Amino acid sequence: FQSGIELFVNRLDSVESVLPYEYTAFDFCQAEGKKRPSENLGQVLFGERIEPSPYRFTFNKKETCKSVCTKTYDTTKPEDKQKLDFLKKSMLLNYQHHWIVDNMPVTWCYDVEDGQRFCNPGFPIGCYITEDGRPKDACVINVEFHEKDTFYIFNHVDIKIHYHVVENEALGARLVAAKLEPKSYKHTHPDNPDCSGLPMDISNKANGEVKIAYTYSVSFHEEKSIRWASRWDYILESMPHTHIQWFSIMNSLVIVLFLSGMVAMIMLRTLHKDIARYNQMDSTEDAQEEFGWKLVHGDIFRPPRKGMLLSVFLGSGTQILIMTFVTLFFACLGFLSPANRGALMTCAVVLWVLLGTPAGYVAARFYKSFGGEKWKTNVLLTSFLCPGIVFADFFIMNLILWGEGSSAAIPFGTLVAILALWFCISVPLTFIGAYFGFKKNAIEHPVRTNQIPRQIPEQSFYTKPLPGIIMGGILPFGCIFIQLFFILNSIWSHQMYYMFGFLFLVFIILVITCSEATILLCYFHLCAEDYHWQWRSFLTSGFTAVYFLIYAIHYFFSKLQITGTASTILYFGYTMIMVLIFFLFTG
Repeated sequence: FQSGIELFVNRLDSVESVLPYEYTAFDFCQAEGKKRPSENLGQVLFGERIEPSPYRFTFNKKETCKSVCTKTYDTTKPEDKQKLDFLKKSMLLNYQHHWIVDNMPVTWCYDVEDGQRFCNPGFPIGCYITEDGRPKDACVINVEFHEKDTFYIFNHVDIKIHYHVVENEALGARLVAAKLEPKSYKHTHPDNPDCSGLPMDISNKANGEVKIAYTYSVSFHEEKSIRWASRWDYILESMPHTHIQWFSIMNSLVIVLFLSGMVAMIMLRTLHKDIARYNQMDSTEDAQEEFGWKLVHGDIFRPPRKGMLLSVFLGSGTQILIMTFVTLFFACLGFLSPANRGALMTCAVVLWVLLGTPAGYVAARFYKSFGGEKWKTNVLLTSFLCPGIVFADFFIMNLILWGEGSSAAIPFGTLVAILALWFCISVPLTFIGAYFGFKKNAIEHPVRTNQIPRQIPEQSFYTKPLPGIIMGGILPFGCIFIQLFFILNSIWSHQMYYMFGFLFLVFIILVITCSEATILLCYFHLCAEDYHWQWRSFLTSGFTAVYFLIYAIHYFFSKLQITGTASTILYFGYTMIMVLIFFLFTG
């Protein structure tokens, strides 16, 4: 039981820029000599940097207008001017503070239209009134913000901490919510602030001395109705969009039922008819001309061109598929909720590293059945090709972040740790998997392959490779695109994503749709006597990733207000990583 309440500050981020900055990058009040809480791998990868703050409260002790510190800027000095300009720029881009009390985000709740309350798990540094007197972002909350071409900094916060008294034990109280309201005051006597009067304005053209005094008030309120276990609910309830979800799930299920029906019908009716006809032929002894898919039986297991690459892709894809399945399964059971910061990412990375064995095994098995001999190349490519591309992309993005001084840049130590995980755990496991894959006998084919390849007849438009592949990607994409919107929102617009149950369902539906769409198209072009099915079946559902890329580009231009070249490069760099992973997974 402790009576002191510590407030931690997370990194500041903005919807208009991909670059988060840590609290110490800004010239706010700093905490003296306290050590930082340690972070897990997922938090470091997502650029979260949690630090102690100078705000300290004592439980149930009300404070009004308590001074934290005063910052003075002399605009004639270049270093002061630089600090002030950085503050102005971040207010212009609407950077948001994220404060944490007792592992709960401190939220700013305000009314939006339709009488709803929206609880934002962050609050802006300040806001800007444009030269033609139009208030931007948060400046609309106060009529007093009206000076043109002026920044208003929120230098005062009213914090309300809600607690719940535990009756039956002598434990005392638990915090169930922390809310605040940002205010702006120009304190006339910074040493003895009174928190009233005019807002703190910083004119864009201001010269001479600018004084910003930071203050806070804190009050405590007992809440009998909120239980400790459900204290996140009020944040999640104010996030819109759970009702669209059911609609999208129904939409996806209809697609799945339609596809399953088609597949079942084709399998039962046509195959049944075909097989009955063949059996009949045997009895009547007159070998008629064969037709349809029966014609290509001597070529169907001819090894594909570039079989090495295909087997490597299949290995990596298996690794990603199992990783996604297990991660989502755990998330469904509630192990990886937003309250465990960074847990999702940590779980995914660790699983991916441990799943080297299935990747090596699958790649080796297929490569052997394609009649490949260079097994060393196969193992090396499986362990290095796809992870290498992802890591190279990631490394370039990291260099850009590092150059911009952002907190999302991964420290050198973490990079070394990730490389160590990859080389010392993942690669040996891939070798073990490959060893077992090559030791087993090759997959037995039910029919022998002819010596001379068949001539492929002229194909109609829709059985040609490209149109078939393009058509194949549409259905799986139709299943996921509504979920995709929420996932992109949670990554780029900093909204919380917590609907893992939905996501798991969509994942299962996606797996079924990909398989069935591919089976259908495969059947059609085997009937058209085209026996190059291996690559085509991989690319048919893999093409969903191209639609994902197109959607991500559309999302960038229609939904995001991202400005600046660095942010744009980062957005597309990270999108390419997601697209590659998605391609391997769907294929």
